[in-house]
Amino acid sequence: MTRKIGIIGLGHVGATLAHSMILKHTCDHLVLIDTNEKKVKADALDFCDTVANTGYPVHITVNDYAALKDADVVVSTLGNIELQANNTDDRFAELPFTSKQVVQVARDLKASGFSGVLLVVTNPVDAVTQLYQQYTGLPKEQVIGTGTLLDTARMKRAVADRLQVSPASVSGYNLGEHGNSQFVAWSQVRVKGHAITDLFSQEELDAINYESLRGGHTVFFGKFYTNFGIAAAAQRLAEAVINDSHEEMPVSNYRPEYGTYLGYPAIVGRKGILERLDLHLTEEEKENYSIQLKPLRKTHEKDWSMHKSKESGTEIGHSLEFDFVVPPPHS
Repeated sequence: MTRKIGIIGLGHVGATLAHSMILKHTCDHLVLIDTNEKKVKADALDFCDTVANTGYPVHITVNDYAALKDADVVVSTLGNIELQANNTDDRFAELPFTSKQVVQVARDLKASGFSGVLLVVTNPVDAVTQLYQQYTGLPKEQVIGTGTLLDTARMKRAVADRLQVSPASVSGYNLGEHGNSQFVAWSQVRVKGHAITDLFSQEELDAINYESLRGGHTVFFGKFYTNFGIAAAAQRLAEAVINDSHEEMPVSNYRPEYGTYLGYPAIVGRKGILERLDLHLTEEEKENYSIQLKPLRKTHEKDWSMHKSKESGTEIGHSLEFDFVVPPPHS
């Protein structure tokens, strides 16, 4: 069976992801789409030269939405990285740009007849994932965001560094929005089977939480973009779908009880979200999770109502308001 994957947006993340998929032979057919025709064609040629050195045949198609009709997975990595250059590390700064792009991409995806699994990397990922689901009309189980997968990896790396162990020895999750209000659910974190709360003081846990929260900020202001960590997260998520691995992952998935997409563990496989998990969180963790819901729902409702008003020809005034703040480092 031919494995086909599409990537929409060949910036730093999209190009890194495409390169990773070629090296790991994640697919047999790769469809690359970007508004910069010259850039995406140059990338495609570069990737063809890569294929010549791997020994794995990968067919590459450029800027053809029709080729996505029978794709197993499409990954949205579009964005405007310049909008991220703010001191608050506010991923919502991209929403006015990305929400407009989502509308057109969703229309093109629907027109292609795509019925596979749509993976969203585009920021702000939780809000954009919900918009993609609404605009494409795909089943909620088939639209998934990378969520807190990268934040969780940053937490595991920070814990592992302090204990001088492999990050693979650390289990647990960061939960919530991929942004300033996500948090580590310490009740779920284990290192080689030992509760993290038995290994670190509260002050140390606070420092790790802050490090995982601000990791993207540190990387971004070192090179003014991020790509490797998030591309690896997207690669892992795509593999879970392609290989039907039934893997447990903290991704942006629709939670019916909350009526929104947010980062929370789910089982991922060939058909997308196979099962939504329920963790036994502490009361404080439940509160931290629930306080993120109102501003996210408000954002979704505003953007969706604006879209519907445009469709009806009665556009209304629209502004974006967010209640998320960056917590200070533990003192």
